[in-house]
Amino acid sequence: MVTRVNQESFAAVQREIHAAQYNHLARTITLRQDEDSDPRPGVLVICAGTADTPVAEEAAVTAELMDSRVERAYDVGIAGIHRLLDLLPQLQEANVVVAVAGMEGALPSVVGGLVAAPVIAVPTSVGYGSSFGGLTALLAMLSSCAPGMAVVNIDNGFGAGYLAGMINRNAR
Repeated sequence: MVTRVNQESFAAVQREIHAAQYNHLARTITLRQDEDSDPRPGVLVICAGTADTPVAEEAAVTAELMDSRVERAYDVGIAGIHRLLDLLPQLQEANVVVAVAGMEGALPSVVGGLVAAPVIAVPTSVGYGSSFGGLTALLAMLSSCAPGMAVVNIDNGFGAGYLAGMINRNAR
């Protein structure tokens, strides 16, 4: 897996490795060698807004490469709390939830109060107002009192996806 790749770089890789695949949204190159795997269900990746989607997709692709079946729900931020509450059954069935959010970074804290599973909080550098390139979301997530929440660095979809894959692999 290669992260943070543009289309031009992928073209150069694909000339040498024809089986390489590019996910333009996650900006990743992957080469799956075990096509016959049976992914384990249990990872749910959500994001607050559409601007957070590339980081969320990077997390999802990473967890999938670790043999997790990943469900995705994008644009479910708390500004429209009904969108998140509509996901309550999936949230409560997940072995691990990756919650990606910019702006004020509230989504992971709310999710942490709704589920018993670990929540991996991912702040993003997008947002307007006083988001300070993701610092506001990062500090909010680090200050959260929601139990069972871990926080990765700003825009670290890869780290969140990897941790989610590890948690899911060890879930009962």
